[in-house]
Amino acid sequence: MKKFKTNLIALFGITILFTSCTDDLNVVPEDDDIFLSEAFFSNPASYRQGIAGVYANLSLTGLTGAGSSNISGLDAGTSQYGRCLWYLQNLSTDEVIWSYENDPGVAEIQRNTWTSNNPIVLGMFARSMAQVAFCNEYLRQTTSEKLSGRGVNDATLLANISDYRNEARALRALAYYHLMDMYGKAAFNTENDIVGQAGPEYNRQQLFTFIESELTAIAPNLKAPRTNEYGRVDRAFAWMILAKMYLNAEVYIGQNKYNECATMCENIIGGGYVLEDNYLHNFTADNHTSSEMIFSLQSDGNVTQNFGPTTVMINGQVGSVEQNGVSMGVGAGGWGGALRLRKQFVEKFNGGAFATDERNTIISGSRPIDIANIAIQAQGHVLAKYSNRTSTGTPGVNQTFVDTDFPLFRLADVYLMYAECAVRGASTATTSQALTYVNALRERANNNSSNNISAGDLTLDFLLDERSRELHWEGHRRQDLIRFNKYTNNYNWAWKGNGQSGISIAPHFKLFPIPATSLQANPNLTQNTGY
Repeated sequence: MKKFKTNLIALFGITILFTSCTDDLNVVPEDDDIFLSEAFFSNPASYRQGIAGVYANLSLTGLTGAGSSNISGLDAGTSQYGRCLWYLQNLSTDEVIWSYENDPGVAEIQRNTWTSNNPIVLGMFARSMAQVAFCNEYLRQTTSEKLSGRGVNDATLLANISDYRNEARALRALAYYHLMDMYGKAAFNTENDIVGQAGPEYNRQQLFTFIESELTAIAPNLKAPRTNEYGRVDRAFAWMILAKMYLNAEVYIGQNKYNECATMCENIIGGGYVLEDNYLHNFTADNHTSSEMIFSLQSDGNVTQNFGPTTVMINGQVGSVEQNGVSMGVGAGGWGGALRLRKQFVEKFNGGAFATDERNTIISGSRPIDIANIAIQAQGHVLAKYSNRTSTGTPGVNQTFVDTDFPLFRLADVYLMYAECAVRGASTATTSQALTYVNALRERANNNSSNNISAGDLTLDFLLDERSRELHWEGHRRQDLIRFNKYTNNYNWAWKGNGQSGISIAPHFKLFPIPATSLQANPNLTQNTGY
């Protein structure tokens, strides 16, 4: 049921939304008189088209095909929302490595040597700020005054527009959440500010306060969990962002908010989500039917062709030796072994306990576990987690651009967040319930209870590893390692800090730099310490 997905990009034809020039990377629509103009809103259907365009920024990079980009100076590979998110949250960690280090920015990200000139660092910042700008403009154009002036008085349409406005606010909160997490600051603008005006710098505390208040205000007015169209946000989406913020609050604002995180987790769990019987069905071409999917970044081999995270991962995980792409619904050779696994991730599945674990899709064969030379695609094990085939084996409609959505938020993460809150002492979470949730994941992975854990096994070290086993390549790992104080020091992995066996890196790498170009465009922004 990908109804909104089809509309999403068909309606991306509201070209004005994304033809706004971003030469100065202020990423604010410049042609305000055309963008969502009065002529555009002469058709009542345009309000739905407008919000579809806002959603589209999470999947597409431009109007003229998968290789186009509407952010000046950046190509599609370094400006797609989900791909940049995946690069920064996973490629910079112990889970994965990219073979082709001539690709702009990649070597510096995966070797933890980036600077403020890195194009991927710029791509995520610019795409997130573009999302803020698009949300703001939709909100400007749908005020009660604007609607009244256009003679919009149909009760059903007004109710729908009210829903769209709340969704735009939630999507803006998502963008600011990612900016807060990865950069620690951002230029702040809302619909109440003048278009094109350089926003003031908001630090983590200010962003945290805004996002929290915004999501708390709109959550009751968002549709109940699992009642909106697939691909649109609902109340659980707001709860999920809040849960992630509260889980990481000690990192963000120096405050313990595990009680609040556990409460948000309970809200989501009570929303009707159910674990998929088969773990891997969360990563297939029909994963939009998953009963545990809370929100995904959408992909479609025909309608939403993009070089986003799932297209990259499915083509990239095909082994250069194995030539196993057909089994995953893409070309036999995929992208020639672009992605491989770092040794430390592979070792998290060591032992007989993981021999039948469905989460263990690691292909070893005759491959060495160590990657002595990143350019040699035959070194290092590979993965087969994501697939461009449906849960029944039908291939996607395109052998390059996949149908598989990127699972930004799903129920398994909520179970593990609740468990972590319990271990960290939250009074609103119990060890017995945490154990039930963790063992539900392990029973699902093994089809039996033989690999269940006991209360004594439920430690922080166990949970950090279990999160990687359950959630690898889903955009969480960097954040988790920072929260557990194992990102810059206390834990090394292959090629961390540009050392083959890994070395500690400076503390300032817990944040990415504000891109040099963005500093030039907005004099209110300041650089993060250490860059």
